[in-house]
Amino acid sequence: MPAQRLHRIAPSLLSADFARLGEEVRNVIDAGADWIHFDVMDNHYVPNLTFGPMVCEALRRHAVTKDGQRVPIDVHLMVEPVDALAQAFAKAGADVVSFHPDASTHVDRTLQLIRGAGCKAGLVFNPAASLDVLEWTIDQLDLVLIMSVNPGFGGQSFIPGALKKVERVRRLIEQSGRDIRLEVDGGIKVDNIRSVADAGADTYVAGSAIFGQPDYKAVIDAMRARLAA
Repeated sequence: MPAQRLHRIAPSLLSADFARLGEEVRNVIDAGADWIHFDVMDNHYVPNLTFGPMVCEALRRHAVTKDGQRVPIDVHLMVEPVDALAQAFAKAGADVVSFHPDASTHVDRTLQLIRGAGCKAGLVFNPAASLDVLEWTIDQLDLVLIMSVNPGFGGQSFIPGALKKVERVRRLIEQSGRDIRLEVDGGIKVDNIRSVADAGADTYVAGSAIFGQPDYKAVIDAMRARLAA
């Protein structure tokens, strides 16, 4: 694992207390979160329904450090169609917007829309999804997100086969020469985050592993200790 790789921990609000999301965002940032991961489900592409752009807009003012620095909101769209909601989240204060290629009729156009709206753009790959689209789009990407569970629900167990996919994407990123984040989402916890990093990831989405514990800082600190070991 390259020593210079800068790791980002991105707690997923899917596992937070929905009744007090603003407070949860502030607490997890105070505990050391680098990004806030915002899972958008439409009960169509995936069998669940979560947050819309207005919730993102309401949380934008909470996603700052105590000294006022902006903390990126990382929006993962599990929706179909993509384009209108991608633009709505860009207007609502998202910093990164990623989507599943199979949910977009024209992947290239959707990436252009996201970047044109001032956001960083990413593609998301489900556990059994092909990576072929990266050959044609990697020059437009700021992030690649590998799902290590099937999307739609929090609290699932990590799928070990995702590590091979992470390794392959890391090679593609290095060959591209571009500064692209490699994010992994699903079943990330203290005892497996190092193996995910060793496979090539640099950004880690963790939901229940953080929000399911009483001390968010203790979990994030333990994750950082594993990454630094």
